[in-house]
Amino acid sequence: MKFSKLLPGKLGNKSQTIPVVRLAGMIATGGGPLSSSRLSLAGCASSLEKAFSYKKAPVVAISLNSPGGSPVQSRLIYSRIRKLAEEKDKKVIMFVEDVAASGGYMIALAGDEIIADETSIVGSIGVVSAGFGFDKAIEKIGVDRRVYTAGKNKVMLDPFQPEKKADTAYLKELQLEVHQVFIDMVKARREGKLVEDSDVFTGKFWTGVRAKTLGLIDGLGHMSIVLKERFGDDVELKLIQPKRGLFGRAAPGVSNALSQETASALADGLINVAEERTLRARYGL
Repeated sequence: MKFSKLLPGKLGNKSQTIPVVRLAGMIATGGGPLSSSRLSLAGCASSLEKAFSYKKAPVVAISLNSPGGSPVQSRLIYSRIRKLAEEKDKKVIMFVEDVAASGGYMIALAGDEIIADETSIVGSIGVVSAGFGFDKAIEKIGVDRRVYTAGKNKVMLDPFQPEKKADTAYLKELQLEVHQVFIDMVKARREGKLVEDSDVFTGKFWTGVRAKTLGLIDGLGHMSIVLKERFGDDVELKLIQPKRGLFGRAAPGVSNALSQETASALADGLINVAEERTLRARYGL
C-alpha cells in the first residue's frame, strides 16, 4: 500500500489511485493556511475540490478526526462534500480516527459510508453553549461596569450581569432549533440504517462498536486495510493537502497577508489548542 503526498501528473496505469483528504481539529471559522488547528470550509475547500477532480478515482476517502465546534462550519463542510460528490458522481467513504462527535459527526454524515475504529468516539448529537458568570466577581472587587445600549436585548446573556431566566429560555429555543436541524440530517442520511433508541439524539456518545450497533456508522476498520481489501494490494492513496509555497509558507495568493496575520495567528493558535483540548477531554481523549 502506497501513501504519498499529492503529486501532479498521471493517476497511474497499474493500480487504483484514491485521493485522501484529512479533516482534523476543532471546527471553527477562520481556519485556513495560517490556522492549522482549526477546521473550517475556508481551510479545506481547495483540498476537497482537488480530491473530487480525480476523474478515474473509484472513490474519495476522507479521514476525519474532530470533537466538534461550530454548527455552521460543520454544515458548510458537509454541504460542500455532498455537492461535489453529486456533481462528480463520486462515492465518499468517511474514516473516523479518534473522534467524530457533535459537529464532527455532522461532517461524517457527508460520507456514503462511515467507518470507524472500534475505540473511536462517535455521536454527541446535540447542541451546547458554555460560558462563565463574572457578576459576583466584579462586585467583590468593587468594579462598576457601565454599558449603554439601544435595544433592550443587546446585552442578553452578558457574563458580567446576573443571569436572567428570559435570556436562558431564549437561548434554549435557539439550541432546540439547531438540534432539530442536526436530528433531521441524521435521519435523512442514515435512513434505513439508524436503530430506534431513546439515547441517540440526547447528546450521548459511544465507541465505534456501539455506534455500529446503533446504525450511526456502517463498519469498523482502518482506511489502508479497508481500501486495500476493496481495490487491491496495489491501491495508491494520494494525500491531498492545502497548497503551500517555499519553506512551508502559504501559497502566493495569501503571501501578502503573512506579515499582518502571523503574530495574531500564533496567539490565536494557542487559544485554539486549549479549546480543542477541552472539547476532546469531554470524550476522554
